[in-house]
Amino acid sequence: MSDILATIPLSAIRVFEAAARLKSFTRAAEELGITQAAVSWQVKALERRLDQALFLRRPREVALTASGERLSRAATEAMSILRTALADLSETGEGVLAITSLTTFANQWLAPRIGAFQLQHPQIAVRLDTSSRIVDLARENIDVALRSGSGDWPGLESHYLFPNIHTPVCTPAMRERLGGLAQPEALLNAPLIGVPEEWEVWFAAAGVGSQRQGAATPRLTGDSQTLEVASAIGGQGVALACPFFFAADIAAGRLVAPFEIYAHYDDGYWLAYPADRARAPKIKAFRDWLLACVADDPAIAPYSRRGS
Repeated sequence: MSDILATIPLSAIRVFEAAARLKSFTRAAEELGITQAAVSWQVKALERRLDQALFLRRPREVALTASGERLSRAATEAMSILRTALADLSETGEGVLAITSLTTFANQWLAPRIGAFQLQHPQIAVRLDTSSRIVDLARENIDVALRSGSGDWPGLESHYLFPNIHTPVCTPAMRERLGGLAQPEALLNAPLIGVPEEWEVWFAAAGVGSQRQGAATPRLTGDSQTLEVASAIGGQGVALACPFFFAADIAAGRLVAPFEIYAHYDDGYWLAYPADRARAPKIKAFRDWLLACVADDPAIAPYSRRGS
């Protein structure tokens, strides 16, 4: 059976992919640096070769037919894979490493350390994006992700970093104001900061969940641990926090963690990137550096084994 790809120029697929993605022959021409007439001619030639229409021509726009939609999905994926492979083969480790990370992970743990990575790899610039949104690494211009979850993401290679655990933190003055916080029960009516459901998990772990009926609910909830712990440092109450992220504040005495009781969540923190880019020099360099950092962090060491 003959290979149909041998009879269709790659340039025709490239032009079709751009026109389908942009929904415009004119914008496709601008992106590709050719004329609108050349785009139209390439699309018509492809339609003749396939003996079916790929676009519906309208006065001011074009729309994909059912066949065009099917080919568009495949062409976009194929061109994305091809661009990635060519970029990885042509790079020598230089360029920009784009990282997407959860806000607290980036602010509290990665940011104080990333300078060491840049000193080791001065040819790699770092672009750090913080967001709670799960970025599609196969389609967006991001190289690696630092995220929480199960680590089971189709098409991605994942490396476990550390568990997702929380414990109460507050200022030394707040601890004294609350009578020293000798027992978990002292927090039942304390000014709490954070997500109510997460506090319920902690109180259950502390063995006082059954005493929560009628107790105080959190007075403040932020969209990140960084904001919630900042409120705690400001003397507003007791926040739940991952001790790895705020180890420096605890060591400096700005915060105290009164109890060695931790709420454990099913998900953990992971490094993830497209499996087909595992050998990209900049990704490999960051992976090796990050895993070494995690292994050397004394705050993480007691909990480094998964499930501990």
